[in-house]
Amino acid sequence: MNVKYIDVNCDVGEGIANESDLFPFISSCNIACGGHYGTKETMKATVDLAITYGVKIGVHPSYPDKENFGRVSIDISKNAFVNSIKKQIRDFVDVLNEKKAVLHHIKPHGALYNDLVKDKGLAIAFLESILAYKEKVVLYSPYKSIIAKEANKQGFMVKYEAFADRNYNSDLSLVSRKSKQALIESPQEVLEHIKVMVEQEKVKNVLGVLEPIKASTFCVHGDCANALDILTYLSKELPKLKIKKSV
Repeated sequence: MNVKYIDVNCDVGEGIANESDLFPFISSCNIACGGHYGTKETMKATVDLAITYGVKIGVHPSYPDKENFGRVSIDISKNAFVNSIKKQIRDFVDVLNEKKAVLHHIKPHGALYNDLVKDKGLAIAFLESILAYKEKVVLYSPYKSIIAKEANKQGFMVKYEAFADRNYNSDLSLVSRKSKQALIESPQEVLEHIKVMVEQEKVKNVLGVLEPIKASTFCVHGDCANALDILTYLSKELPKLKIKKSV
């Protein structure tokens, strides 16, 4: 069996202040850039840590909604939405330029991420807002999502993402965080979840049925209480399955 390499990413810079613990175990990160959380100072501090640990740097734009941490869909005009996403990313790139660091990828956050899965108009508006980065920056997005399909059609570089610590519905949407079944908190169960996705290109949905999926980057949420336990466990156990973290 050949070794398979996967990217392990975390959403960070969100006020948890655990990045120095998590970064040794991940290969890329998604840094909050002011939409749902983040200031220039938090962006700088998180970028510094990413540089120190050799972690690929991504920007994590959101609906402009700090009150709800970007986890609620909001009614916003197209112009306001596009301008907000452009500003969030521009502010982040200003920090990267100051630090002489490179933007590797873009990953939407929270409710925006979920809405982009199914809303074509929103997906087109989002791609318009990141058009300036099309040639050099990767877009993290879910397999079979509207945003991935539109991005591929327009020639964006797309990396399919799956969630290591979240359960899926039969349509590959994430189980709502309102449900007790939303999160996978056992490191052993997270490992099995990833194993099936990598080896079989399938994911076991919340009903126990296997659904086709493709992914090469896997997210462990940095704000989960046991994120460090999950990541340290994966770092030990994944290599035993000939699955290694990409560099």
